[in-house]
Amino acid sequence: MPTKLFDLTGKVALITGASRGIGEATARLLAEQGAHVVISSRKQEDLDRVAASIEASGGKATAIAAHQGESAALKHLMTEIEQRFGKLDILVNNAATNPYFGHITDTDVGMIDKTLQVNIKGYFELASLAAKLMKKNGGGAIVNIASINGVKPGMFQGIYSISKAAVINMTQAFAKECAPWKVRVNAVLPGLTETKFASALTKNEQILKVALQSIPLARVAQPDEIAPAILYLVSDAASYVTATTLTVDGGLVGAGGL
Repeated sequence: MPTKLFDLTGKVALITGASRGIGEATARLLAEQGAHVVISSRKQEDLDRVAASIEASGGKATAIAAHQGESAALKHLMTEIEQRFGKLDILVNNAATNPYFGHITDTDVGMIDKTLQVNIKGYFELASLAAKLMKKNGGGAIVNIASINGVKPGMFQGIYSISKAAVINMTQAFAKECAPWKVRVNAVLPGLTETKFASALTKNEQILKVALQSIPLARVAQPDEIAPAILYLVSDAASYVTATTLTVDGGLVGAGGL
């Protein structure tokens, strides 16, 4: 008898930061598995491009622009989803920012505020709104995209690493309190991945050379290598998995790197 553990047919999935990178790869994969993906990021035109491509491949996609750091935008996004679909089954909290790369003591207060606003407050608010909507329909799954920097801070990525450590703890707190609502909450911790977001690291030959020496698989990940971990956590295959972190980093953290 064929298994359908990863079948998302009939599910509505919201993926933030979905105009490129890990978010786009995740949206494409979830759509391939049958979900109607609602993709969100700041720029509508970028989202429209991705949505058109997903639909051209036979998937279902709706593009709604929203800034992860603006409370009103997140509330509007969730209202739109409820009005259009009547439910939300999956949230992938992926949109994030890392505006500062440098010595931690030189971090500008404005950079601190921006990072915490998007990476912590934005995740918290959207997860809260999503969990309440999921409760109305008998449950759902939330995946927060954290980072291996949340376990061991990256050099010159202090405030970003701090924010991702908070996301890990946030995941566990939501999982504990939302479990009675049948809402599972987990986190994926990507390692170094080939995205525009990580280009400050991947495009610097000296930094990249040092980084690769710490990664047992000795290469940078592609976004479509992170997406399957997210699919697992939002699918029925992970029906008894909550409050956990799934590290996808080529063995770096497990092998004592960083």
